[in-house]
Parts: sequence; C-alpha cells; structure tokens
Amino acid sequence: MQYIPCVGAVIRSGDGRIVVVRRSTAPAAGMWSVPGGRVEPDESLADAIRREVREETGLEVEVGEVVGRIELDVGASSDNLSAVRYAVTDFYATPLDPAAPLVAGDDALDARWVTKAELADLPTSPGLTETLAEWGIWASGRR
Repeated sequence: MQYIPCVGAVIRSGDGRIVVVRRSTAPAAGMWSVPGGRVEPDESLADAIRREVREETGLEVEVGEVVGRIELDVGASSDNLSAVRYAVTDFYATPLDPAAPLVAGDDALDARWVTKAELADLPTSPGLTETLAEWGIWASGRR
C-alpha cells in the first residue's frame, strides 16, 4: 500500500458558510469538495494548505487546528501497480481578508461559499457531507 500525504481546508466564514471547490481532476472530478491536495516533498502540512487554498480559490489563509483525518482509497497509480491511499489531514483555515473574492484556479472549475443546506444540494465527493457533519463543523462556536 502506498500512502500519499494530502491536506484539506475547512474555510469558514463568520456566518457559518464554508468554501467548496468543484474539482476538475480525479478523484471526484466534477464534484464539490473542500480545497486541498497532495503535500509536496519537503513541504509542511500548513504550507501545503496555504498553497492549495491559494491555487484553488485565490484566498490567503491562516491555518488553524486539525479538524480531522481520513484515508481515501484511490486504486493503483499510473507509475505503480500497488494500491494507493490518500492520507488526508483537514485543517480549519480563516481568510486573511474576509472580503476577498473567490477565484477558482489550478484544478478547481469553480469555488463558492455555501451553507450546510446548499452543500446538501450539490454533487459532492463521496462521504464529504457526512464527514463534515461528524466532525461538527456546522456547530456554532466550533473553530
């Protein structure tokens, strides 16, 4: 089993919305998820969060505490026939400029702020809405 370190960002607004991006690449191409991706060699998890969020949303963020961890099976990689699993650590993140516009980029087709109800109506990556609910990200006062 090959483990690939990845990060995700739960970026929350003061009114309880979160940022989601529509992915253009596998896994979950065309589906909505939190911004994130692979950690580059010699990159810290916090640096990876800042880079991925900037590339996918245009936002500069302050990285907060760990929200949770998940592992995602993604099959075999193209250069290795062994099974691949993404080891994802998700963090809370806060925009340095809360008024900054979202600008989708890199492997994101779109980026938007959504409420819990709006997210429920979007096609999301497998398990996203359930995992966010289990982690309590919609609870008031949770940061």
